[in-house]
Amino acid sequence: MPDEILETTIASKEPEARRSRRRRGGPTEASPASKAIAFVVLVGGSFLFAYPFLWMIATSLRTRQGVAEGGITIWPVQWEWSNYLDGLSSFPFWQYLGNTLLATLLPVLFTVLASSAVGFAFARIPAPGSGIIFAIVLATMLLPGEVTLVPQFILFRELDMMDSLYPIILPAAFGSPFFIFLFRQFYLRLPQSLADAAMIDGAGWFRTWWSIYLPLSQPIIVAAAVLQFMTSWNNFLAPAIYVNTERWKTFPLALAGFSNANSTDTSLLMATSIVVVLPCILVFFFAQKHIVGGISFTGTK
Repeated sequence: MPDEILETTIASKEPEARRSRRRRGGPTEASPASKAIAFVVLVGGSFLFAYPFLWMIATSLRTRQGVAEGGITIWPVQWEWSNYLDGLSSFPFWQYLGNTLLATLLPVLFTVLASSAVGFAFARIPAPGSGIIFAIVLATMLLPGEVTLVPQFILFRELDMMDSLYPIILPAAFGSPFFIFLFRQFYLRLPQSLADAAMIDGAGWFRTWWSIYLPLSQPIIVAAAVLQFMTSWNNFLAPAIYVNTERWKTFPLALAGFSNANSTDTSLLMATSIVVVLPCILVFFFAQKHIVGGISFTGTK
């Protein structure tokens, strides 16, 4: 009899608990059917987004006849691995790789250091009008790149920096408004006592940022570095405007010329495209947790 009373009490309280959670806006347990539907929708959506890349991989491993007969299938009938060697040997791969690394790694380094320093200054250094200046910095994010394109072109032309990587690298030395905002929000989350203790020990603002705050900002550093890496690696507009000769071409610009010269050989074009885009995919997957963790940490209270 007591067991039956206990079971009846638990059964009567369970719906009431669910209603209470629903009224409070708390999470409710999903039914197996809804979980299955969500799983099917996510898998189908993932396949739709991944299908173009899978088709690129399949096409890069086909012969010319296989490309004509393959259609939209994502499984090559004949595996032609020599397409990668032939595609990369059809243009100066190592020269373009060196130019791309210079135009990518240096902006990543400059952007992280400059954005971190400016974000630390906005977060910890008290100065009159700093809020207004920070608002102006954020307002620059509203300007489309096409608005500043002509003034920058005139500036670098007057500085005699055309047909070089300087117009691509130097703008990163002044930081990015978006990353400045992320670093500022990150540093505001750190205790003020860190800066106070450093000041008591005789450290200046630069030493406090370099020795204390910068080593503690690894999550946001990784997030900013990966996002800037993908932006710089895939940058096509700036090299197309400032680079005029083969000496300083980067991968996106070289790939555009390659597609024009080899438009009939789709397998070589896809093989070269896979090699060019592969570093971004690897970097994103290896650093995905750091990107999400760094950006989400800046938004928490």
